[in-house]
Amino acid sequence: MIKKSLLKAYAELLVKTGGAVKKGQEVVIRAQVELEPFAEIVARECYRCGASRVVMEWCSSKISRLEAKYGREKVISVPTPMEVGLQEYETDHLPVLIWLNGDDPDGLKGIDSEKHGRVTASKMKVFAPYRTARENKYQWTIAGVPSVAWAKKVFPHLPKGEAVEALWEAILKAARAEDGNGISNWEEHEKTLKEKCAKLNALRLRKLHYTSSNGTDFTVGLIPGVIFLGGGEKTLDGTLFQPNIPSEEAFTSPMRGEAEGVVVASKPLSYQGQLIENFSVVFKGGKAVEVHAEKGEQALRSILSIDEGSAYLGECALVPYESPINQAGFLFYNTLFDENAACHLALGRGFTNLYPGFEKMSLDELTAAGINYSTSHVDFMIGTRDLRIVGTKEDGSTVLIFDNGTWAI
Repeated sequence: MIKKSLLKAYAELLVKTGGAVKKGQEVVIRAQVELEPFAEIVARECYRCGASRVVMEWCSSKISRLEAKYGREKVISVPTPMEVGLQEYETDHLPVLIWLNGDDPDGLKGIDSEKHGRVTASKMKVFAPYRTARENKYQWTIAGVPSVAWAKKVFPHLPKGEAVEALWEAILKAARAEDGNGISNWEEHEKTLKEKCAKLNALRLRKLHYTSSNGTDFTVGLIPGVIFLGGGEKTLDGTLFQPNIPSEEAFTSPMRGEAEGVVVASKPLSYQGQLIENFSVVFKGGKAVEVHAEKGEQALRSILSIDEGSAYLGECALVPYESPINQAGFLFYNTLFDENAACHLALGRGFTNLYPGFEKMSLDELTAAGINYSTSHVDFMIGTRDLRIVGTKEDGSTVLIFDNGTWAI
C-alpha cells in the first residue's frame, strides 16, 4: 500500500504548489466520486492553508455514460441551473480549482460521438462568457489520482488493488513526488523549464517545421512577440501556480491560419471517455480539413465541429522524447500524462497570457493578433524518437530546435 505520508505530501504539493491556496481563498475540488478518500486529504490540506471554504464538484463516469446514452439531446444540451450556478459562483468568487483527474479512459466507449459532440458544444457556448471573464484571474491545477477503471486500463493484467497501487507509484514518480519532497523537487524543475523557455524566446522564432518517419511533415507559423512558457503561470495579481502536475513542456500559441501539412499522432488520444487511435490530421490554411483514425474517427471529427475555432491550433508544445513520463514505458491513457511524454499540438483555444501586454487588451484584440479562440482545447501527441523540428527566425535564418526527438538547443 502507498504510505499515508506520501499521499499527504502529494496533497500538499497540489494545494501549496499546484493551486497555491492562500489564506481566505475559496477552493473547488473536482473529482470522481470514488476518489473521495484522497479528496478528503486534499480538502483538509486546503483548510490547513487557510482556505475559507472547500466546495466539492463530484463527477461520475458511469452516470455520464448513462446520460450520453439515454438522455434526450434536446434536454441534455441545455445546462442545468446547478451547472450555470457553478459557473456564476466560480466567476464571482474566483475560487482555486483543484481537479483530481481519475477519469475512466473508456468511460464513454461506444456512445454516439456526434450527439455527444453537439451536446458538449451547446453547453460550452453557454459557459464561454463565464470562462472568458475569469481567465488569468484565478489559480488552478490538474493532477492525477487513480480510479480502478483507469488503473485497470493501464495495468490490465494486475488485480484491481495492485493495479491501483502501481498507478499511484507511476503518478507520484511522474509528479516528482515519489520521495515525499514534491514541493522542493518542483522548485528545481520550475527553474529548468524556465531556462529552456528563455532560450527559445531569445531565438525570436516565426515558424516551426516538423518532420518524422511516421509521415509527419508540417509547418506552423508563430506570432511575433508571443512567448514560450513552461511550468508555473501567474494570475493577474502575480500569484504563481502550477496548472499541470506533471509538466515537461515548453509551449506557445501559434498564429491562427498558418498551419500546413500533415501530422501523425504518436500516441492514442483519450477524449471524454473515448479512445482515438492511430490517427492523422491534415491542415490547410491553418485549419484541420481532413482526419483519419483506425479507431474513434467519429469522435475525432466531433472535436473539429465544436465551434468555429475548434479546427484551428491553439498550442504547440515541445517535450523531449526522453521525458521521464515517456521513460515509464507505457501509456497512461490520460492526456495530462501522455502529452508530457511527447511533443504535442492542441486544437482549439490558445493562451492569451502568452501575448505581450495581454492584460491591457480585449479578447477581440488578442484574436485579431492571431491567438485562436474556441471553447475547447484538445491536446494530441505527435512526438517520436526521430522527430526533427527546424525553426525559422524573424531574420529568415534557420535553427535546429529538435533532433532525434530531443532538444538541439
